[in-house]
Amino acid sequence: MNQESTTSQESSLFENEIIYTRASSGKRLLNLVIYIIVFYALIFILALFMVSLSPETTISFQSDDLGSFLLMNLIYSAIYALYMGAMEAVLKGKSPGKYITGTLAVNNDGTPISARTAFLRGFSRAVPFCAFSALDTPCDPWQDRWTNTMVIDQNRS
Repeated sequence: MNQESTTSQESSLFENEIIYTRASSGKRLLNLVIYIIVFYALIFILALFMVSLSPETTISFQSDDLGSFLLMNLIYSAIYALYMGAMEAVLKGKSPGKYITGTLAVNNDGTPISARTAFLRGFSRAVPFCAFSALDTPCDPWQDRWTNTMVIDQNRS
C-alpha cells in the first residue's frame, strides 16, 4: 500500500468525526439559576397544595428544632434530585434551562444519556457543595465527572 492511499484512508476516517464543544461556564450558571427558579416555583405550588389538603400538616414543618430542619433539608434534596433526574430523563438530556441556553447533556462519547444516567446526575447534584465543583475551567462539575457525561453547546457542536 503506498503512502498516498494510506493518507486518504486516514482522512476519510476523521471526516465523519463529530467534535463536541462543552457548554461555557456562563451557560452552565444560567442553567443552574433557571433550575433553581423552576424548582422553587414547583416547591411553592406543592406547599400550597399540601396546605389546601391538610393545614395541620404544615404545623409539623414549622418546628425550630434541628431534627426538623435536617429532615426538611433532606426532603428538599431528595425532591430536587428526583426533579432534575426526571427532567433530564423525560426530555432526553434537556431541561428548561438547557432549552433556553441551547445545551444538552450527553455521555462522554456523545451518545444520548439514559434515564438511569439522568437520575444519577440528579442525585449527584443533591450532594452539598456540588455547585462549587463547577467553578473550574473548563466547567466539569461532579454530576458530569461521576456519571461520565458532559453538557455540550448544541449550536457549536
